[in-house]
Amino acid sequence: MNENGISSDGSSLLVMSQHTFSSDFGLLSRLVTKERAVMRSVLTDKLRSDAGSASLGVLTTLVDIVTSSPALAACGQDWVATQDLTLHATGPLTEGPVVIDARLVRIGKKMIHVSADVYDARGTTDLDELITALDAGGEDGPVLAARALVTFARLPRVAAPRADEYTPGEWVGVDREYPVVPVDGTIYSRLGMRIVDPDEGVLELDRTPFVANMIGTIQGGAQALLAESAAHAMRPDLVATDIQMHFLSQVRVGPARSYGTVVRDGDDHSVISIRLVDAGADDQLLALTTVTLQRPPTRAESGQPEL
Repeated sequence: MNENGISSDGSSLLVMSQHTFSSDFGLLSRLVTKERAVMRSVLTDKLRSDAGSASLGVLTTLVDIVTSSPALAACGQDWVATQDLTLHATGPLTEGPVVIDARLVRIGKKMIHVSADVYDARGTTDLDELITALDAGGEDGPVLAARALVTFARLPRVAAPRADEYTPGEWVGVDREYPVVPVDGTIYSRLGMRIVDPDEGVLELDRTPFVANMIGTIQGGAQALLAESAAHAMRPDLVATDIQMHFLSQVRVGPARSYGTVVRDGDDHSVISIRLVDAGADDQLLALTTVTLQRPPTRAESGQPEL
C-alpha cells in the first residue's frame, strides 16, 4: 500500500465506516460456544419487502454477519471471507424480531462451513428466553422462516485492516449489542442503487464505506440486496424468497453492476440468474447468483388485516 492508499493490485484502500447500511438493525448477538452463535435483530417497516415480510436481502445480511463469529472463533489466527451463501425460505417472517441460530458444521484447512436457522421470534426480545426456546423447540417458540448454509474461505489475518480488534474467540458468553444508528430510507433505497435497465436487471451499487466490510470490498449482504433488487426490477410483481450466491472476487474499484437472465417463469414464480461484475475493473466477475421469486400471498391469505 502506498501513501495514497493504493494497493499493489491497483485498488484503492477503503475502510468500513461505523455507520453502515445495517446500523439500524438493532443487533444483539452472543457466542454461546465457539461453535454456536445466536443473534437477534429488529424488524421495522424499513426492513420489509413489498409483501410485508422481512426482506430477503436483510435476512442474507444477518446470516452473513452472525455466521462469521463461529467461523472466526474456530479458525485461530486466520481471517475468513464469504465464498458461498445459500438461503431458502420456509415461510414469510412477518412479526419479528428476527433471531438466527448459527452453528459450525465443518472446519477444514481452506474452508469453513456454518449453518444458520432463521426464525420469527414472534415478539420475544430477551436473548436468554430466545436461546432457551430454541433449545426446547415446540410450537410456542420461534417459528422457522428460513435455512441457510455459508462457506467461508480462510485468509491470512493481515487481509483485514483492524483485524486485531475483532476477536470472536474471546466472546464466548458475552452479549454484544450494536447501538442503533438511524438510517434514512428503506433497505433498498438507502444503498443508493441506480437502475440502468430494469428489463435486463442492470443496476449499479457504488463501493463506499457505507457498504464496505473489513477487507474493503462491498459486504456480501449489500451484494445480495443488489441481486435481489435486480431480480425485483425484472419481475416487479413477485417477491424474492430464496438466494444462492457464489462469490468469486472482491470489488476493487466499483461500481458493482448486475446483469439478469431469466432461467424459468412459472405461473406463480420465477427463477433469475444474476451476474455481478466490477464495472470499474473491466467487468471482472464478482459473483454468480440465483434468485427465486414467488407471487406473494394476499393479505387475507397471510392473515394480515385488509387495509
